[in-house]
Amino acid sequence: MLKQESRILKGKAVASLTCAVEAFNSPHDLGRVTRVLLHLQHGFEMLLKAALVHTGEKNVFDRESGRSIGIDKCIRLSTGNDIIKLADADAGTIRAIDAMRDDEQHWFNVVSEQLLYLHVRAGVTLFDDLLQRVFSENLATHLPARVLPVSVDPPRDLAIVLDEEFSQIKALLQPGRRAGHEARARIRTLLAMEAHVEPDTSVSHKDVERVERGIRGGETRGDVFPKLEEVATAVDGAGLTLTVHFTKKQGAPVRFVTDESVPAAGIREVDLLKKYHRSPTALAAALGLTPVRSTALRRHLGLDEDGPYSHLFELGAVKQRRYSDNAFTAMRTAINEIDMDAMWEAHKPSGRAKARTRCTVPGCRAGGPYPPGHEPSSSSI
Repeated sequence: MLKQESRILKGKAVASLTCAVEAFNSPHDLGRVTRVLLHLQHGFEMLLKAALVHTGEKNVFDRESGRSIGIDKCIRLSTGNDIIKLADADAGTIRAIDAMRDDEQHWFNVVSEQLLYLHVRAGVTLFDDLLQRVFSENLATHLPARVLPVSVDPPRDLAIVLDEEFSQIKALLQPGRRAGHEARARIRTLLAMEAHVEPDTSVSHKDVERVERGIRGGETRGDVFPKLEEVATAVDGAGLTLTVHFTKKQGAPVRFVTDESVPAAGIREVDLLKKYHRSPTALAAALGLTPVRSTALRRHLGLDEDGPYSHLFELGAVKQRRYSDNAFTAMRTAINEIDMDAMWEAHKPSGRAKARTRCTVPGCRAGGPYPPGHEPSSSSI
């Protein structure tokens, strides 16, 4: 039986997805893309929250603010949930939709009809998959019988679509066109699509400017959008049975920098505090380990070096190492695969096995010599 909160959240999710489908099929262009992205993103946030509540997740409210978590935290919790089992590629689809929605809501971007169709169709496919996986329901049972997905522009291979979009941007940046605002809007959309493979994607104005300079300087699509080389689509069926999945493939590496003077187009800035958001204490709590055992496991796995697992933040004399979700995943996997007792023996703090005698009289902190009548006993520290 569904929990009341889960039932309400699922109803909101289906309502928002229905609005997204309605907006997509609207014959009116004014505000159409905005409505599609807003409703589609909201539908996924509500669906993931419904699934998390349904599967017993306790952390759907932020402990500090007391408000419900955002879509980023929903995605992280769903990828580690044994029932939801949100795959990396599917998480990327939701993140890309959210990134495009963010630009559309807070500034503006230009999403071509092909890119919009691929993301909406992939979104509907994933929405149906999650409904079946978590709630054993089909999306078709929630939609009116009159809903008919129609597109006069059938989906093409993603690489072709991206090449067409890149050619359009190059044309808009030609001298004398005075269409830089539209070119930058299209650049924002392609940068947002990097969320398919990079969880920490955040489209900044500096990123847009770097890409624009690169294109004006003759750089190729692979040079300025290297992460998109890892994105592909799998299209199956036709008509009413058409499904679209975004998939990953190996692409060129991306350099992350904060120095805007670096003359490179395909670099991305990253909010390190967002990427390495787990403190040592929070990481241990999430894994169900004591702080000292968590420290021992990190040492065993070599996670306390700057890289994909951790980063040392320095603010004046204060230094703190924080950890990414990659560290959490590596440690959770290790807990299930290695001999934790042997690991502890190899990495526990030196001298921890030693014991000292303490007084057993309540309120007495003596460790020797002991007051008259106070009896010592051996206890481990």
